[in-house]
Amino acid sequence: MELKQSQKQQVKLRLGLSGASGFGKSMSALLLAYGMTEDWSKVAVIDSEHSSSNIYSDLGDFNVLDLRAPYSPERFIQAIETCEKSGIEVIIIDSLSKEWSGTGGCLELHEKLGGRFQDWLMIKKRHQKLIDKILESPCHIITTTRRKTEYLLETGSNGKTQVVKHGTKEITSSDFEYELTINFELMNDKHEARATKDRSSLFSNKSEFVITPAVGKLILEWCNSDITETADIATSTLLNNNTSDTCSKEEVLQKIQYCNTVSDLLATYKHYPEYQEKLKPEYEARKSLLIKLSNPQNFSTNGHSKHN
Repeated sequence: MELKQSQKQQVKLRLGLSGASGFGKSMSALLLAYGMTEDWSKVAVIDSEHSSSNIYSDLGDFNVLDLRAPYSPERFIQAIETCEKSGIEVIIIDSLSKEWSGTGGCLELHEKLGGRFQDWLMIKKRHQKLIDKILESPCHIITTTRRKTEYLLETGSNGKTQVVKHGTKEITSSDFEYELTINFELMNDKHEARATKDRSSLFSNKSEFVITPAVGKLILEWCNSDITETADIATSTLLNNNTSDTCSKEEVLQKIQYCNTVSDLLATYKHYPEYQEKLKPEYEARKSLLIKLSNPQNFSTNGHSKHN
């Protein structure tokens, strides 16, 4: 044993994204991953949502590993190892909720053992092996989880038992968030996020914001940096979407691709009048994609494209 002075070292990101269906978990995860790599070929999605990540193929040529049932912990471990062997830098697990509540997931495995309290020991050991794999991976890992409304039975002032709504709860093991570096909850269909856990202190006490590649770049800089004093300044700059008044055509084109809403796209269009005609096809293409993604009719009730 040796006692050493503490110091920040380069870390591999373990980031969670949770939210209800349609709140933008998959797209936000992809934008974060691209911000960290600036190379779509270094991003892989372990897709347990029936190939729903292909909806976002217009963003870039990222890699997809379609994971089908059974959604056992061992199957997710094998998928992570496949990505690692392929030289992937950022792995997105979309969604980890299937390992918990999907066909062949932990809840179903527990039920098949008999559903007794003592049967959880074996299931938790298998689940913990997946958690350990996520924590020990040489890749940055982003996970998405669904959220559901949680109801509890409580005794009212009149002494009667009543059902009380207690916000929402992630569909995964209750202690998973403890293992994460950062956990973002997507709050609404405008894709606004807030940090529910943040070991980096980059997003602590920050108002809700829309995730862009700039956020991923900021997080990567924190992961690779030994000095964090400038984190608050960098966060303020990136989250307020400040831009330079002088940008090249290529830089403006990149900003177009980063826009998450039509209003953001319109603001970018107005901010660079010198490129309005030159990049009009790119503006229109991005606008069409954003309208498609924001239209509920393009999705079924579980968030998947009707065309998949």
